[in-house]
Amino acid sequence: MTVQISRQELAKRIAADIPEGSYVNLGIGAPTLVANYLPEDQEIILHTENGMLGMGPAPEPGRVDPDLLNAGKQAVTAVAGASYFHHADSFGMMRGGHVDICVLGAFQVAENGDLANWSTGAPGAIPAVGGAMDLAIGAKSLFVMMDLLTKQGESKLVATCSYPLTGLGCVSRVYTDFAVFDVTPQGFAVRELFAGNTLRELRELIGLELADETEVRAGVGRSAAGNRENRVT
Repeated sequence: MTVQISRQELAKRIAADIPEGSYVNLGIGAPTLVANYLPEDQEIILHTENGMLGMGPAPEPGRVDPDLLNAGKQAVTAVAGASYFHHADSFGMMRGGHVDICVLGAFQVAENGDLANWSTGAPGAIPAVGGAMDLAIGAKSLFVMMDLLTKQGESKLVATCSYPLTGLGCVSRVYTDFAVFDVTPQGFAVRELFAGNTLRELRELIGLELADETEVRAGVGRSAAGNRENRVT
């Protein structure tokens, strides 16, 4: 099985699952791409941990404001009504449960929802947890955006994380280049398959039992994709 979708396509898919009215934090790296695909006719408020509420997509070439940066030091825009505040206030929002959805990258996600995304524990690796721990536990729903496989072809969906943990039982849903997975009390459930991949092939590739929710979820719209009061399971 080699068919995958691009990161841009995956970012667009994640954007479609974010309900209108949500307060959303996009983690450093690939998750920032989601901002470019949020519908312009809906109000979705982006929060960045370095102190901004109302972040917009990446600026057009030649229109970069050097004072408008996200937590990953990438140039961004501000929507009408955006506000700026102290770094500590931003973390207070995160820890206080005021963020509805957070999208983070990951090195591993365990079938019980544990997240490892800040270190592989390799010798010489630079620890860089940043605000990931605060977001993982503080956000009402945590979406993970990642490649399903490592460069060595190993699955990043695992029975138990072998890397240092970021948060326990915090992941709601995992978006990968092969499929979308929900984290349920019974383990991973396949919500949507991409590019002709099959459940049987995924089970062989990942090495875990995967529940099939593709038919159950067929036709389910945005309202079921993210509950602002409860984690998505």
